[in-house]
Amino acid sequence: MPRSRINGNFIDKTFSIVANILLQIIPTTSGEKEAFTYYRDGMSAQSEGNYAEALQNYYEAMRPEIDPYDRSYILYNIGLIHTSNGEHTKALEYYFRALERNPFLPQAFNNMAVICHYRGEQAIRQGDSEIAEAWSDQAAEYWKQAIALTPGNYIEAHNWLKITRGFE
Repeated sequence: MPRSRINGNFIDKTFSIVANILLQIIPTTSGEKEAFTYYRDGMSAQSEGNYAEALQNYYEAMRPEIDPYDRSYILYNIGLIHTSNGEHTKALEYYFRALERNPFLPQAFNNMAVICHYRGEQAIRQGDSEIAEAWSDQAAEYWKQAIALTPGNYIEAHNWLKITRGFE
């Protein structure tokens, strides 16, 4: 049974009802409907912390989904799950893949920057200042891209850039 039919959360049930109505009204192909159903079920599972189920649904959503913009959000969410699981290399791969399809995802740039910053901090703790600087430089570049796409967001990143890089 699809997750959308078993979810007990009022907001999720309401979203599912509205989404189902929209799927019936808006002209879409059966593949688009199938992809959206899997995507919606993946988001629901992810919000409940059921990452394995969410990944399964996202991978299933990728099969029929052909729109690059929609695929970018599926890939981004897969990246989020790998980030949550501490699988940073995989997460970066999925964020890159999402940005290849949609270069206007500031949240992907931000998450990539956070991972790079974290790795830089790890390198500092291990006493490797050269590696730390390389990771920090990469974090700065990703944060600059995120900020350029959404000025006014990512205030903490902006402040970090001002303090450590003289960024305005």
